[in-house]
Amino acid sequence: MITNIEDYFTKGCGRCPRFATPDCSTRRWTDGLEQLRRICLDVGLEEALKWAHPCYVHAGRNVAIVGAFRGDFRLTFFHAALLKDPEGVLERSGPNTRHPDMFRFTRNEDVAALEPVLRAYLREAMAYATEGVKPPKEARELDLPDELIEAVDADPELAEAFHKLTPGRQTSYVLHVGAAKKPETRVARIAKARDKILAGKGALER
Repeated sequence: MITNIEDYFTKGCGRCPRFATPDCSTRRWTDGLEQLRRICLDVGLEEALKWAHPCYVHAGRNVAIVGAFRGDFRLTFFHAALLKDPEGVLERSGPNTRHPDMFRFTRNEDVAALEPVLRAYLREAMAYATEGVKPPKEARELDLPDELIEAVDADPELAEAFHKLTPGRQTSYVLHVGAAKKPETRVARIAKARDKILAGKGALER
């Protein structure tokens, strides 16, 4: 995976063999991704590289993350349950996502058309981060570590694969990730486990 955020916008995330080739998903959406980046920075968000993707942070909290896929590119919000979505433009990133959490684009030029709305939603999310407001915890079959919740919410492919796992395999990741005392260790364990989750394997399977 990449370690320099500039590489994302010029080569891709580094997670697949299409990295740094014309076939990389980011290449189709270069203009739109750059516009999302500009808007996030313009409203005052800090840029960081997390999970090999541009992540935008405020008041020490992840606010939104950018992603590119073969058929679309996205700006996905963390803590999306807080967003009021008065324009009704947010979509769910996956069938098991509890709340609409992303702007999904299928044309580069659509970012400019939605720029005022994007700015308003980002500022709303930043205000919640400043105030330390978080969504109320909802009943879950599994008590997922916060880092795992954020990872699957930000990564539709990972979310779909995780929710397809058997309950036992899901539990194995909850225990494996949750056993780490430090947040950064939990994040690292999730990143390392991603390929196994996509392969439908549990934490202890080879």
